[in-house]
Amino acid sequence: MSEQNSLKDRLQADLKASMKAKDKVRKNTITMIRAEILQHEKDEQIKLDDAGVTDVLSHQLKQRRDSLADFKKGGREDLIEQTEAEIAVIEGYLPKQLSEEEITAIVDETIAETGASTKKDMGRLMKVLMPKVKGIADGKLVSRIVGSKLS
Repeated sequence: MSEQNSLKDRLQADLKASMKAKDKVRKNTITMIRAEILQHEKDEQIKLDDAGVTDVLSHQLKQRRDSLADFKKGGREDLIEQTEAEIAVIEGYLPKQLSEEEITAIVDETIAETGASTKKDMGRLMKVLMPKVKGIADGKLVSRIVGSKLS
């Protein structure tokens, strides 16, 4: 590892800090994230680098956002508040997310690069596009923008 702290080191330090501060939501969220990282490392028999940890964080964020939509439909205010707090904690460890305008610009650039024009080209386009936005853009939003651009 470099001199900079890895994401795993930062999570460990923040876990200790949240315990001292008695910040229950932050402590519980970080504990869940660390458990997911450890489980992934155990299952795959690898040590995750920052990119791997970012993938786990992105997956956790996606799960929370999906749950949040369900909680809003069900009117579960208690769970909505808790899930929004967890989302805020997770987002603090992820790179800044691209805006819809930034994603659209990358999609337009990739369409020009690949020559994609119809919905049939979507798979080929996404294959080139997703590595460019991995970890910095919501996959559903990217897919929606691509769908609106292809006829």
